[in-house]
Amino acid sequence: MSARTRTPLRTLVVIGHGMAGHRLVEEIRARDDGEGDDAWRVVVVGAERHPAYDRVKLSSALDGTTPAELSLVRPGLLEDPLVEFRHSTTVTGIDRGARTVTLSDGARIGYDALVLATGSTPFVPPVPGRDLPGACVYRTLDDLDAIREAATRTTTGVVIGGGLLGLEAANGLRLLGLTPHVVEMAPRLMPVQVDEGGGRVLDRLVGRLGVTTHLGVATSHIEAGPDGRVARLVFADGTAIETGLVVFSAGVRPQDSLAGPAGLPRGERGGFLVDDHCRTEDPYVWAIGECAAVEGRCYGLVAPGYRMAEAVAGQLLGQGPTRFPGADMSTKLKLMGVDVASFGDAHAQTPGALEFVRESAGGDVYAKLVLDADGESLLGGILAGDATPYLLLRSLLGRELPDSPESLLAAT
Repeated sequence: MSARTRTPLRTLVVIGHGMAGHRLVEEIRARDDGEGDDAWRVVVVGAERHPAYDRVKLSSALDGTTPAELSLVRPGLLEDPLVEFRHSTTVTGIDRGARTVTLSDGARIGYDALVLATGSTPFVPPVPGRDLPGACVYRTLDDLDAIREAATRTTTGVVIGGGLLGLEAANGLRLLGLTPHVVEMAPRLMPVQVDEGGGRVLDRLVGRLGVTTHLGVATSHIEAGPDGRVARLVFADGTAIETGLVVFSAGVRPQDSLAGPAGLPRGERGGFLVDDHCRTEDPYVWAIGECAAVEGRCYGLVAPGYRMAEAVAGQLLGQGPTRFPGADMSTKLKLMGVDVASFGDAHAQTPGALEFVRESAGGDVYAKLVLDADGESLLGGILAGDATPYLLLRSLLGRELPDSPESLLAAT
């Protein structure tokens, strides 16, 4: 009797070794025994020189945390015979007909399945002077090297962008010993997550930590000094901040540059257009994480990217779950030691919604509950300064309140 011929391993190519891409690799290796028709060999192509790391904690790298300590790669995975990592490498082309990808080093790799996990790129507003030495972005560990170098030449740093990323960047400047300024075009900090009241409390609290905010203002340009480096940031009204470091942290855009050459459709606001299984119109190509426009919508948080990775792994291995279930966009953060949380319909966009607001006498704590038109069901809320009730309130979303709003917020 002849020996049974082993089925050759199929090849999965993952473009991007960020948090979502790495979660996919982990899911495949945890659930795939390397045997049978559903077994996979994984090739990961990462543009950064560092393996996947915790980007959420990026600012801690400015306070002594090493890349190794931020790494998400468990011991042994780099030596796993069924996983090949190619870092400091980009994909220059995708041939969907031949099912191959071409790399920047000239290599060509065939695939049975391709997952795009290219993440996002920083949005840099078209501000004159944005290309000067001392003007940086805040996205990767390598970006931090440029920020550290510029920080040695100045005592003041300016962050353009007062959202989540901007405040994280400002915290990073504090950790470097600089006096940080935050510039935000909206009239409040974190305009996506909090309302006017929450923004007011947040502004007051970060101000006590030494962060100067400039809200509702526009940047005119960045001027160079005699050495050709950043010397000051000038506002539209002519006022200026003397600084040797400007950090752009005004949001991100899906990294979907491979879409056009590969003939893959994009979402209306960018990102690789995929269905609720994270599959593109090509049955052999998926997209996950910040670069994926799931039924047209991109998600900028880590948790949805993880759910996408789990769904794609389920499809590749013939196991559940196989569908991206959507995402809970609730967030609970601690920025510079300040609690901020937002959940559900935080901005009361539901027709007829009622708002119950409570602010402490000292103005250090703000809480808002959004209720349905009858005032009986919880639709969402915002917490700033103290997020103690967050877990309880989030669990009550869409349900009838078990107690009065005053009692539910008693912890604040």
